[in-house]
Amino acid sequence: MKEPELDLTNLPRHVAIIMDGNGRWAKARRLPRLAGHRAGVEPVRESVRTCAELGIEVLTLYAFSVENWNRPKPEISGLMQILKDTLRRELAELDENGVRLRTIGRESDLPADVRRQLDETRHALEHNTGLTLNLALSYGGRAELVDAAAALVRDAVAGRISAEDIDETTLGRYLYTSELPDPDLLIRTSGELRVSNFLLWQIAYSEIWVTKDPWPDFRREHLIAAIRDYQTRDRRFGRVGSIRTGIKRLMSQVSGKK
Repeated sequence: MKEPELDLTNLPRHVAIIMDGNGRWAKARRLPRLAGHRAGVEPVRESVRTCAELGIEVLTLYAFSVENWNRPKPEISGLMQILKDTLRRELAELDENGVRLRTIGRESDLPADVRRQLDETRHALEHNTGLTLNLALSYGGRAELVDAAAALVRDAVAGRISAEDIDETTLGRYLYTSELPDPDLLIRTSGELRVSNFLLWQIAYSEIWVTKDPWPDFRREHLIAAIRDYQTRDRRFGRVGSIRTGIKRLMSQVSGKK
């Protein structure tokens, strides 16, 4: 199937993905859950390659949530090992593609060996200026807001900020993502229609695209399809859409059915 053409002047700056369905993928094949997590490495690789190739600024992957610590210890240990192995194995290609690495979440919760590997990988890639690969690790949207509020209160008590200074922009500076643009496009796999405590503040105006395919089956074609659909959306941010934009979207949909 021919890959649909994309408007390279209308790409999302920031794509965020809720990578869901590893366990169900494995269960359907009568495999252990860790087999599903291992199978999920290839779609990560393809997504990073595609975003780097297109010139997208940021790709955020929901890799491990604060709730995931409640999973069985062997599964958590296996996930941490997969993370370390993948960072080591993919380092050369990430560097070749100009990718930088950063993380969001309560990284101090991670095992020391995982934190060391993250530090080493970040350091090795810090000179790059292309795609920012942003891994959400021990992350939760509510936890992020709690951490932001606590930091804001500390600054207020210390006299570095007053109540009159606090607005959306100010609060945004206390979030884990303070140096990143908000996601333009949020993708979720495995057909679930919920945001699962992910970037609750940042996705206020994100376009959402859902596929029924589980994460291990997600490929470049899915990402291209999501971006193509994003390009048909009329992003109004609460404003009234223009007739011209509506006509453009209608014509795009009609052309896509030919």
